[in-house]
Amino acid sequence: MASSNAIIIGGGHNGLVCAAYLARAGLSVTVLEADHELGGAAKTIEIAPGTKVSGCAHILNQLHPKVVADLQLEEFGLEYAAADMDTVALDSDGKHLVIKGGDAELSGDGITTGDREVWPEFRARLMRFADTLKPILGQTPPRLKSPEGRDSLALAKLGWSVRKLGRDDMREFLRVILINVADLLEDEFEDDRLKGAVALDAVLGTHQGPRSPGSLFSLLYRYAGEALGQQGALALPKGGMGAVTQALAQAAEAEGASIVTGAMVEKILVEDDRVKGVRLATGDELGADCIVSAANPRTTLLGMLGPEHLDTGLVRRLRNIRMQGNAAKLHLALDGVPEFKNLDRLHLDGRLVIAPGIDYVERAFNPSKYGHYSPEPVIELTIPSIADPSLAPAGKHVVSAVVQYAPFELKAGWDEASKAFQEKVIDLIAQYAPHIREQITAAQLLTPADLETKFRLPGGHWHHGELAIDQMLMLRPVPGVAQYATPMPGLYLCSAGSHPGGGVMGAAGMNAAARVIELEGRP
Repeated sequence: MASSNAIIIGGGHNGLVCAAYLARAGLSVTVLEADHELGGAAKTIEIAPGTKVSGCAHILNQLHPKVVADLQLEEFGLEYAAADMDTVALDSDGKHLVIKGGDAELSGDGITTGDREVWPEFRARLMRFADTLKPILGQTPPRLKSPEGRDSLALAKLGWSVRKLGRDDMREFLRVILINVADLLEDEFEDDRLKGAVALDAVLGTHQGPRSPGSLFSLLYRYAGEALGQQGALALPKGGMGAVTQALAQAAEAEGASIVTGAMVEKILVEDDRVKGVRLATGDELGADCIVSAANPRTTLLGMLGPEHLDTGLVRRLRNIRMQGNAAKLHLALDGVPEFKNLDRLHLDGRLVIAPGIDYVERAFNPSKYGHYSPEPVIELTIPSIADPSLAPAGKHVVSAVVQYAPFELKAGWDEASKAFQEKVIDLIAQYAPHIREQITAAQLLTPADLETKFRLPGGHWHHGELAIDQMLMLRPVPGVAQYATPMPGLYLCSAGSHPGGGVMGAAGMNAAARVIELEGRP
């Protein structure tokens, strides 16, 4: 049986980051990817001849700066087609509101003087609040039970990051941290377009509405990320999201890691109460001193390892992780540039959102509670081929849209409802871009059921588990495995289901590698 110091299960971005750091530390590392191409949910796919798009994740706003710098990703080809993107809150009458990227400015018809003046300070205050989370994103989360040593220090650092906000900001932070984003926005602003766009940011990829408790925390988590050194900024990687994982793969291989595709792990092998390797679907066995899984925690522990190796309390907690996806992905190939009512083409390389008000977003959320898709969903839409012509043939374009709310457990069943939902979404977009339907040459809707199958995301959840306060930080994925190491010696977790969570961040892979080196030592 061939052997490595470490086997990484999964060639998504977190698995590749972990592999690069472990190989740099001198370990013999083998990455096993079940698919025939790398990337997981961060890959570029072709939806029509010559027309490519980011298959799942499509905007880069959380890739950890330490990962970018340590692994020299720009040296391995990572480029950006667009950076510091504007957000355009679309209006069906053409009275759009533009939220300028890093300048924190608003433009468009009908903005009140009060909203225009309040917005920069409001956004800056939320950025300061989000900044308190940054120290813990790049480290193993502390244990809450009997903390000592490093755990006490980590808790102290977290407390200090809140304390150094100053008296007024700290008081406000403690007041709002667990409230819903709707209440805060209603207190501060009049403009429904602005409130709807910010509310969408708070709930995107979650099973929450803007009036759900804790939705503000989700917004702060999003704002804690950065792109190209700017907190809260949005960027498009040139070549689609697959370009990010390709750069990570090259970085890992440059450090000495070996990458094998088409290698599905069927079973984690155990001997004398310690992992000893894996068995592939082909029946081949590979030995390893330790195994780091970038697969979903539930898949890893209850599937590949098996519940017989875990205590009943942990098994119960793993089965109760909330990971019911509520977002679909729509891709459209177009034969020309789409025209949005009264929207200048210079804004088409930004992010366009359909979320005209808090009440609209909340109404869109309501049907999903009962197993129905929203007849009037909220949408985050990009046309990446505007900034990156390499994604489509000359004169052609591609649309990439995240659509909420579309529950994984749809009562009608997605086999029956997928086409009808796709048509509703296109009809909704056509209210803002009246001629877009005539421009469509190919369309692809990926429902949460499709996301589960295509990208191996249980429940079709983008983040391997709900991003909610009770499933974050030292509670992610569940107590008992929140510090990357599992109760099975030699087995570790590094997927988005672990701290710090979803998004194309890479921090879980980086933190897990540090934990492996700490507990297993260097060769």
